[in-house]
This record gives sequence, structure tokens and C-alpha cells, in this order.
Amino acid sequence: MTNLFTIILCFVLASGQAQKLVKVINQPNIIYINVDDLGWMDTETYGSKFYETPNISRLAKEGMLFTNGYASAANCAPSRACLISGQNTPRHGIYTVGNSDRGNAKTRKLIPIENTEILADENITITEMLKKAGYVTGTFGKWHLGNDPKTQGFDVNIGGAHNGNPGAGGYFSPYNLEHIDDNKKGENLTDRLTQEAISFIKTNQEKQFFVYLPYYAVHTPLSTTSELERKYTEKGGDSLQNKAIYAGMIETVDKNIGLILDAIDHLKLKNTLIVFTSDNGGIRDISSQHPLRAGKGSYYEGGIRVPYIMFWKEVIKPGTVSNSPITNLDFYPTFMDILNLEMPEKILDGTSILPILKGKNLKNRSLYFHFPIYLQAYNSKTDDARDPLFRTRPGSVIIDGDWKLHHYFEDDKVELYNLKTDLGERNNLAEIHSKKASTLLKKLDAWRKKINAPIPRELNPKFNPNVQSK
Repeated sequence: MTNLFTIILCFVLASGQAQKLVKVINQPNIIYINVDDLGWMDTETYGSKFYETPNISRLAKEGMLFTNGYASAANCAPSRACLISGQNTPRHGIYTVGNSDRGNAKTRKLIPIENTEILADENITITEMLKKAGYVTGTFGKWHLGNDPKTQGFDVNIGGAHNGNPGAGGYFSPYNLEHIDDNKKGENLTDRLTQEAISFIKTNQEKQFFVYLPYYAVHTPLSTTSELERKYTEKGGDSLQNKAIYAGMIETVDKNIGLILDAIDHLKLKNTLIVFTSDNGGIRDISSQHPLRAGKGSYYEGGIRVPYIMFWKEVIKPGTVSNSPITNLDFYPTFMDILNLEMPEKILDGTSILPILKGKNLKNRSLYFHFPIYLQAYNSKTDDARDPLFRTRPGSVIIDGDWKLHHYFEDDKVELYNLKTDLGERNNLAEIHSKKASTLLKKLDAWRKKINAPIPRELNPKFNPNVQSK
């Protein structure tokens, strides 16, 4: 009888241990690092000769680097809304920051679709999904989707409100932000957010945690220490990348990523998934993304192609490179896949990339972008956009394999590029490959109808073609 009891007890204990093991494997800690306005070419990891980013390179060496990663929108708020909601822009209606009728009214042929500025609370966010699975959640930095991310599932919020940037002088304490207290005068904001995140990790190391670390850096206003500015001024750059203040901001971000990696190692949190990326392309007038065309606000590659590096010691083979196209819409379903969690009523527009992390391939799929509004130019000489007045005019984009098609609503024009042979989108092949262009336009139109994407059709009575021609 005693032996039987011992066998049963051992079985029960073993089952408990097995369940605990399954939970550990299926519930990694998650750290999502989102650098604001960091371009595809703004790290040495992706080829820059000017910026110094050894810790980001360390992350890539220990994890997986993606060469074809995209933000779901070309500017801050819509990209973040897509990540947090798991839904493409037509579903949440956030297309830009503030008003949608940007630029001179006389140069806009159409009345743009009205913009939504706040992510609706009824939208079940990626954070609320993780809380459902038992995660403790914290955000440290830019929110930009409302006044307080704690209404969207975060237990802790440091520095997040509706602000899009920290304001003049805001990268050094005293800060111009809500939900963050001033400590030492002159403290760097990026340093502070990192220390708050590390403190949160230490406090919750015995639990499953989700850390959302959306740095305000490297968004304008550009600001760094005099020491770093002097370092990069003396180093010099080239005609494409040469701004010492911007380089100093990037180095500060990189230093703090190193601190996060060190903290994870020190605490022996082996089952930790780290995502490193940007919310959109870099500002072309600050840092060129050559060979990509244009930058933030444009739907050429420079505005939407961004760095992605993922680290997960238990799963991802170190030093791997993936050419599979991904978007930040994919992380909501990916995290659900990892957790084996089902939410049948939640509409998601991305695809789980867990197979990629395990060394497998995804089936071919198309990526879609919809932007039915206007964004005025930063600098007509350096933007490298479609015209000198706007970074982009209203339109949609589809990426399908090597092919990319732009469709602009004002003139109903299409542009077709083969990204394999023309990554810079210089040679419009719409006429030469008219059949391919027609096929992709039909596919894009079917997607727009399926997702109920609004298309601006009302003519702007203030439009003056003579002003535009000048």
C-alpha cells in the first residue's frame, strides 16, 4: 500500500512539474523595444558606417535579424495603434497624429478621410490579451494613443500619455511629460525609462511579465550630451549620415539595450523573448536610408521598412537571418500562438510568425497598407517623395513577393516596382508589366472592400491646380 501511495504521489508531483515546465515553455517573459523613428539603416547592425550600436549587434548575434520587416504604417500613432490592437489602420481609424488635412488646402485635390486620435477602450489590446494569460504588464515611454495606457491593460505606466515627443529640452530632467516624476536634474530620459523597466523586471522576475519599452528617442527634438555630440562631430560621417546629435541619441539607446540584456543575464531569465524594432522609417532629412527611397511619412520603402531583431534563448537559433516579410501586426497573433490562447471574437490582421522563430517558413502572403489622408513635406529637397509638396498623398500599397504596387487616389495612378531588382523604387514598371499591375490592383481592391477601407472621393473645393503647378 505504501509503495502504491509513493507511486501515486510521485506521479502527481511529476504531473505538477510537467505542467509547470509546459507553462514556462509556453509563457516566456516578453520585452518589446520600440525605438521612435529609427530608420532601417540607422544601426551598424544594418550597415551604417557612422552610428555605433554594439549592443544591438550583440542582440542580433544572439538572436534573429529580419531583412524584410515592416511597420504597418509610415508614422507614429497609426503604427502603434496597429501593434497594440492587432488590426490594420481601416479598422481603428488612426491614420496620423492630429488632423488629416495636412499641407496647403489649395494643393489637395480630395477631402481626406477624418482621422481618429485615440484608440477606443473597447478594442481588446495585446496587453489585455496577455493579462488574460496571467502576465503582469508595464509600459515605459511613449504611448501616443490616449491619455493613459492603464485603461488599455497596463498595470504600470511610466511616462506614457498622448504626447508624441518629450518637447523642447525634454530628453533631460526636468521632464515635460505626464506620469513620470523628476529625479536628478539633468537625468537622461532614455536612461530613466530603462532603469524603470529594469526595476519592474526585478520586482516581477518570479512572474510572467510583459515590458513595453517605447523609447521617445530618437524622435525630434534632437538632443544628446555635449560629450557624445563632440565624439561624432570629430568622427565625421558622409553625405548620407552625418548628424552628430542624432548619432549620440542612437548610442544612448544602444547603451541602454545593453543594460537590459545584462539584467536578463544577471537574473537568469532564460525564457525571455525580446523584440527590437522601430515604429516607422527614419526622417529622411535627418538620416538617409539609402538604398531605400524617402523616409518617415512615405509609403516608399524608406518610410515603412524598419529593423527587426528577435531574441529568445529557448527557441531562436543564434545568429540567424530571416528574409521573410513581417509586420508589427504579426505580434498579437504570434504571442497568442506562443501562449496557445484562443480569442475567436477578436479580429486580427497579422499572422503568427512563431514558425519563423523555430526555423521554418511561412506560406507566401501579401502585406497591405492604407493611408487615405495627406502628410505634408518635411523638406522638399531631401524627402525623396513622389512630389515636393507631400511625403505622401492618399493611397494604398500592396507588397506581394518581390512586387510592390502603389495606388494613389487623386489621379488613380499606380506605380509598380520589383523590390528584388529595384529596392530603391526608381523604375516604375506599371506599363511594362501591365498584367502584373492589374492583378495586384485587383487584389488590393478586394482587400480594401473586405476590410471596409474608406477611400476619399469628395473633391476639395479649395483645390487650385495653378497653385500646385507652381
